[in-house]
Amino acid sequence: MGETKKKIKFIINPRSGTRDKFYIESFLIQYIDHRQISYEFCFTEYAGHGVELAKDAAMKNYDAVIAIGGDGTVNEVAKALVNSNTALGIIPNGSGNGLARYLKIPLTLKRAIDVINKFYVTEIDTATINGLFFVSIAGLGFDALVAENFAKTRIRGLYSYARIVLENFFKYKPKKYIFQIEDKTIIRNAMMVTFANSNQFGFNSVIAPTARINDGLIDLCIIKKIPFIEAPILSILLFLKRIDVSKHIEIIKTKEVVIKQSRKRVAHVDGDPVILEKDIHVKVHPLNLKVIVNPSWKGKYAVSEKE
Repeated sequence: MGETKKKIKFIINPRSGTRDKFYIESFLIQYIDHRQISYEFCFTEYAGHGVELAKDAAMKNYDAVIAIGGDGTVNEVAKALVNSNTALGIIPNGSGNGLARYLKIPLTLKRAIDVINKFYVTEIDTATINGLFFVSIAGLGFDALVAENFAKTRIRGLYSYARIVLENFFKYKPKKYIFQIEDKTIIRNAMMVTFANSNQFGFNSVIAPTARINDGLIDLCIIKKIPFIEAPILSILLFLKRIDVSKHIEIIKTKEVVIKQSRKRVAHVDGDPVILEKDIHVKVHPLNLKVIVNPSWKGKYAVSEKE
């Protein structure tokens, strides 16, 4: 007797990316391995719908739920699958695609489907900020402002992202933050504060070069005000995955951190803007999410279901 087929639900966000949803569906039908996988398609219809669809699949013991969209879609699906036996899969179809890039999921449809066909599963950490789930990146300060403005743009992509950064960077004033990390208190005036579970915002802009998504730690990245003349250098370091060598960034690895600010402000959670209270609590939740990754991804704990 042959092996039982993997049962998979594809959740497609029709509003993310530029690819037509019916084009994606026909591509999936063409290239999915029908010998090993049985599947169904669902389309999100409103914010939070991905959570409902994925939770239903986990309750029915599906082997995997594949998020087809951007980091927001991935966030919705992932939060429904934590502490379950149902794995998250990603076919990137958003703008930045930060988590997909970190896990070496190809951005082309056919190659991303090949990763699903191989069904190589590992476990990764997730995190919460004031109880709100995130799997990749959350942040305060300037990057939260960028996320807020980016969410309002009609045209997505790196150009829009870069334009928002340039329009706001030099007029943004640093804010005072008080950090409680274990038994240590530090005070910083920071341009932005990033909580990195993976290493990047998206677009291969790597804010935490040594972050590992399965080490039980968050990389707390504190970025100070950057002099005008040095900003281009910092941008280059960001895309060269070397920003940690800059004297303007401080990175602290921690399991948990409490931050106090003068008032509540906008934050971002996996790229989506939210308003949080002035007291912030960030905590990592180790190895509580199964994920289908590219076999070339060198995660410390990666194991293959086929081994």
